[in-house]
Amino acid sequence: MGWRVGAVLSVVLSLALLVSLCGSRSGTRGATADASLGWGMTHTQYSAADGDPSTVDTAVRALSAQSLPQNQHIMGWGADNPEPSPGHYDFASLDERIDLIRRTGGTPVITLCCAPDWMKGGSPGRTDWSRRALETAPSPDHYDDFAALAAKVAERYPDVRHYIVWNELKGFFDDSRKRWDHVGYTDLYNRVHRALKKVDEKILVGGPYLDMDSFAPAHRRYASSLSGPWGSVDRRVLEAFEYWNVHKVGADFVVVDGSSSSRGGRVLPDEFRATDKFTAVGRWLRQRTSLPLWWAEYYVEPGAEDGRLGHWTARHRLAVEAAAMMAIAAGGAETAFFWNPQRRDGRCAACLWPSAEPGRDAPETPPIMDLIRRFGVTFPPGTAHRPARVTGADASAVRTLASDTTVLVVNTLDRTVEVTVDGRSVTLDGYQVRWLDNRT
Repeated sequence: MGWRVGAVLSVVLSLALLVSLCGSRSGTRGATADASLGWGMTHTQYSAADGDPSTVDTAVRALSAQSLPQNQHIMGWGADNPEPSPGHYDFASLDERIDLIRRTGGTPVITLCCAPDWMKGGSPGRTDWSRRALETAPSPDHYDDFAALAAKVAERYPDVRHYIVWNELKGFFDDSRKRWDHVGYTDLYNRVHRALKKVDEKILVGGPYLDMDSFAPAHRRYASSLSGPWGSVDRRVLEAFEYWNVHKVGADFVVVDGSSSSRGGRVLPDEFRATDKFTAVGRWLRQRTSLPLWWAEYYVEPGAEDGRLGHWTARHRLAVEAAAMMAIAAGGAETAFFWNPQRRDGRCAACLWPSAEPGRDAPETPPIMDLIRRFGVTFPPGTAHRPARVTGADASAVRTLASDTTVLVVNTLDRTVEVTVDGRSVTLDGYQVRWLDNRT
């Protein structure tokens, strides 16, 4: 995926945002924010910022149709270096992203990643946008500088109430010990937490944004007890969480991310049952903390993290996405963010809105956006849910999640099945995702 802002925003978008940009510094904080936000998305490189007015219009319509939590990083993934040299700030691109969230009625979330080059051994005034450089953590002697930058961001956007500290412990792997430097990360986290709470104690702060990486079942060296037919989570990741959970100065929510596939891109036993990993991870975390659980990213198709998708049909992909969301909810999470909403070239099989293509009208919003919207409305934070009772010869092939009013049903087979769901006969086409009224 891209890392740096690649093009200037369209004049149309800039003019539309002008009024709100003027208020970037002067917003006010409202009542105490809720630590559970529901289902939303993360803005990445080409997220309503591609310079094409048709694409901007498509994105704004898609985001404005329903209020969603929207996450944005402070550097990379569509935002320029916010502090190119000590004490010299450039928030123009971040201003534009935050104001896009505001104008579309979203709940803004900021991920405090990544760090300016001078905080990690680079030269002041220069920015290396290579992936390796971007994902380097600040050096320990600059932890306070990064915390100060976090406070500056919080002061600039007083209406932003939710902050995630760093991203996937990037740059914190200790090669000599072959494990995560959870001590270093927790030190950084604690300094940032204190700095944000000093700006406003009502700001909500979460971490550690760990990638719950897993291995195939045959792996033994770093296997853990958090396992299933889908594989086992790397025990070093669990050790990092345990350390942070004990030594953090405080947190308002817990953040993780991950893929249903194991390392090497294998989905085991199959693409649907592999999503059970999300439930297992959630339940493991719920046993260790009562804090609200967030998934900052979640992936179901091998290669999706880097924008490389396979040969699944749109219907197939939507079914697996729905199964993953159900599994995440079953694990106790009430907040989750879809990654990669848009591509530059318009060809994106799993985006929330497509980029406009020359000579063509703006396309309709893809079904995945509709799924996220409806899932968020049907299963908002605090909603009691359960699996529905499914019977019939193909009952094991059907996944469900039911609230008091609605049942979400997914057929995991590429053929028609007939089952009974909570006492009613239901026919499902291959890979069909269907919503049933549960009030009759």
